[in-house]
Amino acid sequence: MSSLFAHSHLEETCVICDQLKPKGIHLYTSFICTECENDLIRTEINDPKYKYFLKQLKKITTPEIFS
Repeated sequence: MSSLFAHSHLEETCVICDQLKPKGIHLYTSFICTECENDLIRTEINDPKYKYFLKQLKKITTPEIFS
């Protein structure tokens, strides 16, 4: 049971595919998994997937800076 908790604790939900993944990058307050990141950078702007990526990336918000 503790290994299950530790495993799930290391995974984060990707803002693009909405799946739990162990590796990726953080963009502001969001996580993008390695698979989606690679797919995103290889997608041409005339590919239908490009619009999907844009729609998903709009979920990312810039964190407010409190000073």
